Amino acid sequence: MTMHTPDTDLIYSNPQAQVNDFAFDAQVVEVFPDMISRSVPGYATIIDTIGRLSQQFVQDNTTVYDLGCSLGAATLAMRKGINAKQCKIMSVDNSSAMVERCKMHINAFKGTTPVDVIEANIQDINIENASMVVLNFTLQFIDKTERQGLINSIAKGINEGGLLVISEKISHGDSVIDEHLINLHHDFKRANGYSELEVAQKRTALENVMRTDSVEQHINRLKSAGFSRVSPWFQCFNFISFIAIK
Repeated sequence: MTMHTPDTDLIYSNPQAQVNDFAFDAQVVEVFPDMISRSVPGYATIIDTIGRLSQQFVQDNTTVYDLGCSLGAATLAMRKGINAKQCKIMSVDNSSAMVERCKMHINAFKGTTPVDVIEANIQDINIENASMVVLNFTLQFIDKTERQGLINSIAKGINEGGLLVISEKISHGDSVIDEHLINLHHDFKRANGYSELEVAQKRTALENVMRTDSVEQHINRLKSAGFSRVSPWFQCFNFISFIAIK
């Protein structure tokens, strides 16, 4: 028999007459680490690599941004990795429940780089003097018509040679490949203990709030914004992470 703890994701384990749109509310916050680890293939690798990249790219006297920081996993990885002096991390999320818990996580770990955790819409943040910016599974929740504008503002605020890491769930232009990637992801979730009901209800909950782009759309958007070097560095099924250097 499977043992469940209070932080086990059981949100979609019972039939729901009407599945509401997914939201980063208090219920999700309680189980978020479990949800992410069982739902996003390669998440730990992405977080670890963000920390490694911060060692290479974060410069003295600059600001680092974690936009859509959730519980601060990328923030903590960068704080651990940063060797630069006199820099700071700004971690932003629009969920009050996430921000409250994120502050607790940040305060639980000592670090020399100061961190400001801010409750705000990331589109309202003025990016300036940035050496590194992270959008870790965040852009997919922004309205499609507003994504180019956000990437443009990030590019404008990143210093020459600075880095944007952007991780996303993607869609594929070829419907047959897209279906296979989706099926592989669902198999991954089943292997991690999610039932058919949970997979189906979670998919319904995300339909209206998460709109995915193709690899080509991401690359074109980044290059259009002024990033001179763009490349995927990680992909597993329909999950991908890019590095973009200005």
